[in-house]
Amino acid sequence: MEQRLSLVTLGVSDLERATRFYEELGWQANRDADGVTFFQTGGLVVALWSRAELAADSAVEDPGGWGGVTLAQNVSTPAEVDEVLAAAERAGGTVGRSGASTFWGGYSGIFIDPDGHPWEIAHNPFWVLTDDGRTLLGPA
Repeated sequence: MEQRLSLVTLGVSDLERATRFYEELGWQANRDADGVTFFQTGGLVVALWSRAELAADSAVEDPGGWGGVTLAQNVSTPAEVDEVLAAAERAGGTVGRSGASTFWGGYSGIFIDPDGHPWEIAHNPFWVLTDDGRTLLGPA
């Protein structure tokens, strides 16, 4: 298996509400006739789909609650962390942790989307954020 990730699908309770939330953050939706919303995010696709249908398709039981995964987006500056958190809150998300300096020398905060998916928004001065949005491990 190659070391890469192609698609992340978020299970949602209300597809229209979830789609609007991400569109209000500036994401461009591509809606599927089968009840899935796709977003092209650089070289990765993020999909929104019914949580119940996703659980069935993934052959798992859904006990509800947090699924043990936190999504993350790296940004260029600490100020941009705060800007993204504020935009998520305006769009209907909840700020779980305001932007602050981290133990590892960066700056980050957390927002939670309307379906409970946490997103860390981080500025990591030790990694490289390319002009096309890719995050690369290694010194800046």
